[in-house]
Amino acid sequence: MNRRRFLTHAIAAAAVAPLAPVSLQAAASGLIDTNTWLSHWPTRRSWAETPVPLVAKLRAHGVTAAWTGNFDAALHSDIAGANARLATACARDGGGILMPFGTVNPALPDWEDDLRRCQETHRMPGVRILPSYHGYGLDDPRFARLLDLAAQRGLLVQIVASMEDDRSQNPGFTAPFLSVAPLPDLLEKTPRARVMILNGTSRILGANTPLLQRLIKAGTCFEIATLESVAGIETLLQRSPEVRVAFGSHAPYFYFEAALLKLQESNLTAAQLTAVRHGHATAALARS
Repeated sequence: MNRRRFLTHAIAAAAVAPLAPVSLQAAASGLIDTNTWLSHWPTRRSWAETPVPLVAKLRAHGVTAAWTGNFDAALHSDIAGANARLATACARDGGGILMPFGTVNPALPDWEDDLRRCQETHRMPGVRILPSYHGYGLDDPRFARLLDLAAQRGLLVQIVASMEDDRSQNPGFTAPFLSVAPLPDLLEKTPRARVMILNGTSRILGANTPLLQRLIKAGTCFEIATLESVAGIETLLQRSPEVRVAFGSHAPYFYFEAALLKLQESNLTAAQLTAVRHGHATAALARS
């Protein structure tokens, strides 16, 4: 199926699909989106101004669970407030499919309490961090402590390697692509830690590099939102069969259908498709 026909059919399906309630219990056998967001990215208008159109889109395409962060956390210093708003929005308007992943910024005071509240108050299954926007690297001792505390609490840590293409960044609001080189050594020292890299792009997933192999061996998960080139998933799995790669859309920054097209373009076995659609994501939470 070519891109134009696929998008035409997808938009038509979204317009007529029913919005029946979806239980989280069904998430383990459907389509799990590991990379969605609420609120507003500072430099662009969103196609989903509120959770309602995002949930409608996800449901229309069979998503049974969507791991959801808050765009506000990139710039806001009140992380606790951003996390509370995220939890409230997911509970009130999430349609039973939005699963909140709060943000922790170890460069701010009392971040340990933010981590505690994510688990104890908001019952979040994991946290999402944005090192490039918060001014630290993965070689920072504060990140090592965050990883250790999250492991102790059984929280999955999603590390955002990038939010937007370098060429799309507003000159007044830029952030470098995150270096994940320190991560394998840290995971060896923290074997209980569970990590997923979001928006890894071809800089991480584009070649069978020693770093990628070390990340795979350490149990790191990835997702497909920024995996480019035709048949990108198929090529990645041919090159690195052991990679744990899950479905992710980076919606609403990206159009959701772009991620679906990545599944259409790749010739995957039934087992591979199941793993990408929900298997690896389910396992990541189960191991957390």
